[in-house]
Amino acid sequence: MSEERDEIFARVRRALAPLPVRTALPDWDPARIAPGFAAADSCTLFVERFREVGGVPLSSRQGLMAWLAGKGWACGYCDPGLWPELRGHFPPQMEVSTSLRRARIDDYAFAITVASGAIAETGTVILTDRDTPVRLAALAPWAHVAVIPRSRIHRSIACALGAMPDDPNIVWVTGPSKTADIEGILIEGVHGPGIQAAWVADDR
Repeated sequence: MSEERDEIFARVRRALAPLPVRTALPDWDPARIAPGFAAADSCTLFVERFREVGGVPLSSRQGLMAWLAGKGWACGYCDPGLWPELRGHFPPQMEVSTSLRRARIDDYAFAITVASGAIAETGTVILTDRDTPVRLAALAPWAHVAVIPRSRIHRSIACALGAMPDDPNIVWVTGPSKTADIEGILIEGVHGPGIQAAWVADDR
């Protein structure tokens, strides 16, 4: 699967290579597009909007661990880059892996990964291949916890577009996975996590 994916991206890059200059993004006026939230700081606004779209905001490492322990989950995944900071805080009865094994994908109740940033205006989490290379960890477990560096919370969609990294695969996640394709009934957790949590952490 990885080789096929790499080949697809390679063909896209070859097709784009002859273009002299990529089209620049249009100018945006955030004040006109999203008025009314100028007073709140970006972190406070993100937490508010994230909660409104069904996300679970977490305010600290201790809050994250208490939340996980309260769910009674026995097995999960933690990004290797976060493991040194978190490993001493997991309850002893909880099995946490830093290597996602596809053969055990159904065993992982939760996953904790690094996010590339967030959008305060919409309560959106930004994931990229650069910062979350094991994308399956952010999709397959029932609960996904995104660890967001505080300095990477963009004020609006316009600001996020202007700051997007040069990454071939960028995903914006706004709340838990939802679908209403079947009989118009809203179901969560079909195409991704049924619980989307976020911990806004100080830059490491």
